[in-house]
Amino acid sequence: MKRWLSMVAMLGLLMLSLGCPTPKTDPKPMQPQGPPPKPKVALVLGGGAARGFAHIGVIRVLEQEKIPVDMVVGTSVGSLIGAIYAADRNSFELEWTAFQLEKDDLFDFGVINAVTGMGFAKGDKLEAWVKGHVKPANIEQLKLPFAAVATDLNWGHKIVLNQGSVARAVRASSAIPGVFQPVAHQGKILVDGGVVDNIPISVAKAMGADIVIAVDISPSLGNPNITNLLGVSLQATNIMFAINVERSKRDADVLIVPPGIGDVGTLDFTQKKRCMEAGIKGAQASIPAIHAAIEKWVAANTK
Repeated sequence: MKRWLSMVAMLGLLMLSLGCPTPKTDPKPMQPQGPPPKPKVALVLGGGAARGFAHIGVIRVLEQEKIPVDMVVGTSVGSLIGAIYAADRNSFELEWTAFQLEKDDLFDFGVINAVTGMGFAKGDKLEAWVKGHVKPANIEQLKLPFAAVATDLNWGHKIVLNQGSVARAVRASSAIPGVFQPVAHQGKILVDGGVVDNIPISVAKAMGADIVIAVDISPSLGNPNITNLLGVSLQATNIMFAINVERSKRDADVLIVPPGIGDVGTLDFTQKKRCMEAGIKGAQASIPAIHAAIEKWVAANTK
């Protein structure tokens, strides 16, 4: 009898254990993941006078490819194109505005200027043109953070113009030595930023850029056709700019070099379309490198 009761008890325990499955623990809830971090992308536009129309083609491609541009830094004509774009963030408006630009809109040449002043052109026309075509009066009012780079003529310092008058900043940044008269601005005498930094990548990084896309529109240096004082000034300036470009362009994350425009003269405004098309080609060729740079930054900054 005892043996039978023991067997019944054991059978009951067995059935009980089979009927009560081991409690399961709930899986750890998934933590919601936010969007991946985005780098701050700077577009740095170099100087090069009439070759600056290539910048327009570059900007058109960046917009079409939805490459974000979070700030713009420019020297000389790069500051001019950069200011127009920073005002509206619209490549169509940029093209429409810039293609109205003619040499006579910018260069108020005069013999008296060269004899009694410090340049062939005063620069008043350039400043007036910017005032008439860039709606925000001050840099702080532009839609994108913006800086124009100029040079302190007295002391040789690089001057970053990121506040105050847009038109005055562009005029100072574009005051090619010997061509335009120096510009009195912010208590300094300023000339073209290309004297010290024609592709101001370091300025963009100081403004917080994580990735710098720079555009180099430097000329071909060979010029056997220098026949007057203006030609001497322009060629000397080109040589000076080329030296600091070689030094600074190495720091770009992506360097865009519009092909085939090195022979376009500094004041040759007849080559607008050619320069723009070169900018488009150069930018299109650089799109894979831009995506790679952004992906590399995101991977390095994603926890």
